[in-house]
Amino acid sequence: MTGDGSDHGLLDFEEAEAPGDEWEDIDVSETEADRVAKGRDREFLTFRDRIKDADQFKVEGAVFDDATLAAIYTLVQHGHIDAFGGPISTGKEAHVFLADGPDGEVAVKIYRINASDFKHMREYLEGDPRFEGIGSNKKRVVLAWIKKELANLRRARQAGVAVPDPIAAERNVLVMEFLGSDGERAKRLGEVHLENPETAYEVVREYARRLYRAGLVHGDLSEYNVVVHEGQLYLIDLGQAVTVHHPNSREFLERDCRNVANFFSRQGLGVSTEDLLAQVTEPNPDLSSSQ
Repeated sequence: MTGDGSDHGLLDFEEAEAPGDEWEDIDVSETEADRVAKGRDREFLTFRDRIKDADQFKVEGAVFDDATLAAIYTLVQHGHIDAFGGPISTGKEAHVFLADGPDGEVAVKIYRINASDFKHMREYLEGDPRFEGIGSNKKRVVLAWIKKELANLRRARQAGVAVPDPIAAERNVLVMEFLGSDGERAKRLGEVHLENPETAYEVVREYARRLYRAGLVHGDLSEYNVVVHEGQLYLIDLGQAVTVHHPNSREFLERDCRNVANFFSRQGLGVSTEDLLAQVTEPNPDLSSSQ
């Protein structure tokens, strides 16, 4: 594989400016959704009742508080969502739902403010000056996290890394490209049989290199956060990604490389954490020392 990944049809990329400064100051003041929820206008109340009466949402009642419903309502009004569907995946911190957008299906990621693992989030937030003053307020942390994920996705795409296309965010709700078909999410790398693990490894390695060159470290990279969609590999879940200036960025990067190397070693490749780390971080690495 060549250094720019062109052998496998990877995305073009632009050199990032000011690596590590990939999003503006994070504003966690009251959002439009907060104001809508407080105002409880007639149209919003009708929308809320319709959503809460839908069968697919009855088991997810804890996710759809008034402020979250107001965020979805705002995204509908802004033309980002046409119709809401059922859940795609559920987790401790966020649930992902399928929805119809103006140009096709989209994924709607909803972070559960009350249920989010604040201790887990703090590992990635502490040391970042943009999060100073947020303290232990869960709402402020989660709202900042959403904006951080949106910015990280945009930065990754600019760097030529295949990630879901971010569309819009409102309060604790993020709308992005849906990776999947017929309402089923794309399979994770660890869920498929790899006919050519060498190529998959080279692509994941190139993505990690491009992120690093753009001033980002994924922070949770493994076979569970890489999906296969229409024959291409995508990285997902970039909410925890940190800049290279984060005090723990090297530790996170080493863990990412260890996870990736361990997975592909189990696929029969002769890769090591040390080689992968060097190939990701060095300006002109020797890419022939894998397999």
